[in-house]
Amino acid sequence: MAIIASNFKTNHTRKSTAAFIKEIDSFIKSNSIKNEIMIFPTATSLDSFEISENLKIGVQNAYPVEKGSFTGEIGTQQLDEFGIKTILIGHSERRHILKETQKQIAEKYNFYKELGYTIVYCIGEPLEVKKLGLEKTLEYLYEQFENIDTNYENLILAYEPVWAIGTGVSATNEDIKAVHEAIKKKIDKPLLYGGSVKVENVKEICSINSVDGALIGTASWVAEDFKQIIENTKDL
Repeated sequence: MAIIASNFKTNHTRKSTAAFIKEIDSFIKSNSIKNEIMIFPTATSLDSFEISENLKIGVQNAYPVEKGSFTGEIGTQQLDEFGIKTILIGHSERRHILKETQKQIAEKYNFYKELGYTIVYCIGEPLEVKKLGLEKTLEYLYEQFENIDTNYENLILAYEPVWAIGTGVSATNEDIKAVHEAIKKKIDKPLLYGGSVKVENVKEICSINSVDGALIGTASWVAEDFKQIIENTKDL
């Protein structure tokens, strides 16, 4: 079974998110989709949705706290209102743009692990590391597992080369295969690929032996495109 996830990042409104989720859920039901589908809307668009069992709504980020004085953040009090039990942690945009440290990421990971959340944990390397070759790339990636329990039962990994996110440049199948196979030998968890995944290449990428699905940004924000992505991967 493949896992197909859409990360909305800072896109869509509360209204358009609700319409999107309704449309995707209807598509899943009418086409008997068995794969696990995930959608990560903005925090302002979270709500209670009547949806299929294999469609999960997750949060892109949350603070490791129930509630408190953390301006601009949300905690489990806000997530519990909508029954959210899925979270994205370690995304490269939070690491590189918002400067989250490995220590902060691990703290968040361990907090939500203790609460039994499904965690989609992201790792990836910048272009200057990729240029140093596979060995250095893997070294860099494995540093992102510092203080992370990789045996956690509700862990899903996502490999997202930073140089391929939103650039239109996808890693080659050989790049993906090499990194995914190395990680899978070390950590036996579902491993998604993310980085310029599109309608046109999603089936080919997800057909690689060590790829268990995809975490998709830009190409998943239009419902028609995301439905096509789900359709293209339904038999994997």
